[in-house]
Amino acid sequence: MRYFITGGAGFIGCNCADHFLQRGHEVVVFDNLSRPGSQRNLDWLHQKHGERIEFIKGDVRDFDRLCSEIEGSDVVLHLASQVAVTTSVSHPREDFEVNALGTFNMLEAVRNYCPQAVFLYASTNKVYGGLESVQIVERDSRYEFAEFTDGIPENFPLDFHSPYGCSKGTGDQYAIDYARIYGLRTVSLRQSCIYGERQFGVEDQGWIAHLLIATCLNRPITIYGDGKQVRDVLHVSDLIRAYDRVVERADEISGLAINIGGGPSNTLSVWAEFEPILESLTGKPINASYEKWRPGDQLVFVSNIRRARSLLDWRPEISPQTGIKSLYDWVSAHTALF
Repeated sequence: MRYFITGGAGFIGCNCADHFLQRGHEVVVFDNLSRPGSQRNLDWLHQKHGERIEFIKGDVRDFDRLCSEIEGSDVVLHLASQVAVTTSVSHPREDFEVNALGTFNMLEAVRNYCPQAVFLYASTNKVYGGLESVQIVERDSRYEFAEFTDGIPENFPLDFHSPYGCSKGTGDQYAIDYARIYGLRTVSLRQSCIYGERQFGVEDQGWIAHLLIATCLNRPITIYGDGKQVRDVLHVSDLIRAYDRVVERADEISGLAINIGGGPSNTLSVWAEFEPILESLTGKPINASYEKWRPGDQLVFVSNIRRARSLLDWRPEISPQTGIKSLYDWVSAHTALF
């Protein structure tokens, strides 16, 4: 099959491209190479797969270019995105144009030029907002939901908090509605805290990779808030397994939103519980400074992944301890990249 991957030189995108190429598929990487590390990921793909990888330098805001390149695709993975809440606050127009307009452009390109394609939209748990209505309990090293012990389900009321939440939520709802109105095979995957090899994490996005990189390179670490914020974390290999299941079952699940995250069994607080892991890996104490909370930062987010288990026969297989150790080993072996 022909896989068309927007943001295909990004962290998730390049791992997807590598996976599908290894399975014998044709892969087109569509990327504007604006993300730090994207050129290095593209070079890695070329080194590993040579001429089998087709690269198109393009931007999802360019509708005409999308239309000219997407025809003939069997699967479209729409991963291209402005990814940081903080950037959305400082540059809301750019955030809207990339995430909301870019996703609309993608759906229109698919509708007009490859309407039979499976369309996977990489949505986000930020569509559920700040969860102000959910009671939260503070423990010694983390915050926890008082009642949603299985995590936040897909039928929880949406609340597009922050410009990023608004722009990604717009794409989320458009993807769902294009299945309903136009019969496209679209699925919106509300992803939580994906991490893994080839992630060039920075302070405002990709926190696990960012903290590992800072630790390995002896860079200063700043924690925003008190470090007890909790996320469910998911290794990129588990995410790609979910993508495979979505493609296999697209006819049964089109038009749905599905949470894809680590779920209740794979949670971690961003510093209070992560710092001991770093110290264990490095064998030395890790110092950090603290700053005020950032806008739009959830105290807790844990995905309820029952729908993914039921519809996709999928669940995470890589524990945070195993996945973080793997990423630490990769960062340690590739410090020259950073």
